[in-house]
Amino acid sequence: MARSDRLYALIEALRSGGPHRAEDLAARFGVSVRTIYRDMETLAASGVPVEGTRGQGYRAKAGVTLPSLVLDEAELEVLHVALAVMGGAEDASLRDAAASLAAKIEEALPEEPGRRAEGFGLAAYPFDAAARGAEHLPPIRAAIRARQKLRLRLAGGGGARVARPLKLEYWGRLWTAVVWDETAADFAEIRVDRIEELAVLPQLFVDEPGKRLADHEARA
Repeated sequence: MARSDRLYALIEALRSGGPHRAEDLAARFGVSVRTIYRDMETLAASGVPVEGTRGQGYRAKAGVTLPSLVLDEAELEVLHVALAVMGGAEDASLRDAAASLAAKIEEALPEEPGRRAEGFGLAAYPFDAAARGAEHLPPIRAAIRARQKLRLRLAGGGGARVARPLKLEYWGRLWTAVVWDETAADFAEIRVDRIEELAVLPQLFVDEPGKRLADHEARA
């Protein structure tokens, strides 16, 4: 089980009641107790209301639960942009709230057949202005869904490259695109804000061993 899937399953387990002992959770998910401790620290840091009591276990603290929402691609796109903008706010409480919401949305994203939905990781990195490069997100997402190749050129030179877009990730104030770079014959994680030129090509691609998102994640 991928770590992101395990974190989601842990949230569901905590919501079902409790407390849950770390030893029981470790046996349930086939990992070590130390891994469960780290997972709980990750959930707590992401804003999930986790409460641990020595000798008893973990439970979910009271929080606000919204009714189920169904978002289409365009609505999710708007949400991503809004979170990025708020991630650059001067008010620290707003930045923290945006980061917490981003983590919760990441855990709620469904899976697509054969791959994780276009999720986005989260980290607090002091990169460029939040909305920079946002105009490239719709064509990249469309290319991921349609499995179309991209031709792009990055700031700083290096010439144009042809790439297979595999996943978009949101890192608090930054988007990166995970691609198979056909020019370099290797995976690359490209900062979207550094893309100067981008074109969606008519050529389609299919999964090939060694060039898939799963292969990239296995190397990480």
